[in-house]
Amino acid sequence: MNEIIFLVEEAPEGGYAARALGESIFTEADDLASLHQQVRDAVHCHFDEGEVPEMIRLHFVREEVIQA
Repeated sequence: MNEIIFLVEEAPEGGYAARALGESIFTEADDLASLHQQVRDAVHCHFDEGEVPEMIRLHFVREEVIQA
């Protein structure tokens, strides 16, 4: 595997929540810089040495509700 994708959403209480697609990896952080580090750490902890994906892609999902 050369890439792993995370869906990133703003957490209701503030900060960000990220969850990997196809893997059981979830992490949270207060800001983007911390999120980047938390995601890297989570990926390195999840995979064995030599199996860590070369690229981590963050896909930001934002939901907005507007009146019709």
